[in-house]
Amino acid sequence: MVEQAEVSVAASAQVDPSTVFAGTAVVEDWVLVGQAGAAPTQIGDDAILRAGTIIYGANQIGARFRTGNKANIREANTIGDDVSIGTLSVVEHHVTIGDRVRIHTQVFVPEYTILEEDVWIGPNVVITNSRYPASQSSKENLDGCILRSGCKIGANVTVLPGVEIGANALVGAGSVVTQNVPAGMVVAGNPARVIRPVEEIKDYKKSIQS
Repeated sequence: MVEQAEVSVAASAQVDPSTVFAGTAVVEDWVLVGQAGAAPTQIGDDAILRAGTIIYGANQIGARFRTGNKANIREANTIGDDVSIGTLSVVEHHVTIGDRVRIHTQVFVPEYTILEEDVWIGPNVVITNSRYPASQSSKENLDGCILRSGCKIGANVTVLPGVEIGANALVGAGSVVTQNVPAGMVVAGNPARVIRPVEEIKDYKKSIQS
């Protein structure tokens, strides 16, 4: 780790000695970082790990990383700069998260998910990857979802395995997404269906065109 003067670690926190902080960090109470016997977790400058956060080994995390209380991040993930993972959210292993991704409270992100840059995920969203849960071949048939850059997922959405949500798409709250979502479209419902282009929403039009 860097010198203790640059990394503030609460007395109740446990940081594995292999962990590498690239700069300043605040590690609050009851945080666990790193994993004995695993590859080092590396965390970029200006990190804030809030109370109860658990980060396993072999994670590569960029600058200005933020967690809410009790966020749980499994091993071997690649996480970009300016990423926020909210309270009680779970990120499983081998997930790729791009720059400026915002994951709100109580979100579940399973293994092999790809979140491109500027993705926004609302509270209580569940992304899935198992086509045949609890089957004998479940682990051999995992199919991660891909959320393309700038897409936004409303609260309480469920995304089924293997679905790709297109760039700048908007998924309405409470939807169940069973099929790929075209780029730049609004979808909603169970199953989610195309409603209209996102650019027809005045508040989004300028950001999409820029």
